[in-house]
Amino acid sequence: MTAIRSVVLGCGSYLPQKVLTNAELAARIDTSDDWIVQRTGIRQRHVAADDEFTSHLGLNAARAALADAGVDAQSIDLIVVATSTPDNTFPATAVAIQNGLNIHHGAAFDLQAVCSGFIFALATADNFLRSGACKRALVIGAETFSRILDWEDRTTCVLFGDGAGAVVLEAQEQPGTTSDRGILTTHLRSDGRHKSKLYVDGGPGSTRTVGHLRMEGREVFKHAVGMITDVIIDAFKATGTSAEDIDWFIPHQANKRIIDASAHKLHIAPQKVVLTVDMHGNTSAASIPLALCVAVRDGRVKKGDLLMLEAMGGGFTWGSALVRW
Repeated sequence: MTAIRSVVLGCGSYLPQKVLTNAELAARIDTSDDWIVQRTGIRQRHVAADDEFTSHLGLNAARAALADAGVDAQSIDLIVVATSTPDNTFPATAVAIQNGLNIHHGAAFDLQAVCSGFIFALATADNFLRSGACKRALVIGAETFSRILDWEDRTTCVLFGDGAGAVVLEAQEQPGTTSDRGILTTHLRSDGRHKSKLYVDGGPGSTRTVGHLRMEGREVFKHAVGMITDVIIDAFKATGTSAEDIDWFIPHQANKRIIDASAHKLHIAPQKVVLTVDMHGNTSAASIPLALCVAVRDGRVKKGDLLMLEAMGGGFTWGSALVRW
């Protein structure tokens, strides 16, 4: 029995020019390079310029993905942008990117699941494509988290960075086995009881302000590994695969200790883990496509490889996607 799969045709990324190192942060707040690296694995992050918005980052990543895929923007009939830092309350940042690409057909909308956003956006686009509603989609994770940080709070401001990543998906008929190219399965979860552990203390409907990111780091760490492994095990069960079948584990790049602990619990070999948190910091919804693009560009990810993508974010939200490249 054949199946319609959402096949990745190409990926692209964009990082702001400005790089903020741990040493530069240590000159401004009570922290040190050793303290940050030991606890997070982060050495630097990129920060958007004052006149550089989330849509600008996303548009650059989208153009790079289209070029990598070798397809024309006019063939795209769906754009899903995962972001927690939109240009405006409305319209959606996706509409700005759609206009920047000179696309005036189809649909474009934002999706908000914080750091899990790219996984949620992949799952959403996958369902549109498999249903036949759309043929080609752009899925983008784009963030300017530097705009919602309290730069006096050393426990949070050292963690996050700005950036964007994108993939082009196309609906293709495949044999209907785990050897198919494309998205094989996605699993999404959320639990609003954990809001106070990771949130932004503002919003237009409550404080009428943007607010700042607040986090209980130890609580997030305590829940992260269990939640991440839960949805990955679900993906294995749904496809009859296992950790041994995975060629590359591309997790949300939040904290090296969380990534290492998750891989260890799942028995995924360290050499199969893609790590970019040292270069990018936590770029929220952008982190997985940014890491994916690094691994594709340097030749690690090859056609036919099986990729496990996963993320956890504020809400809490968490999810996984098993993808054959």
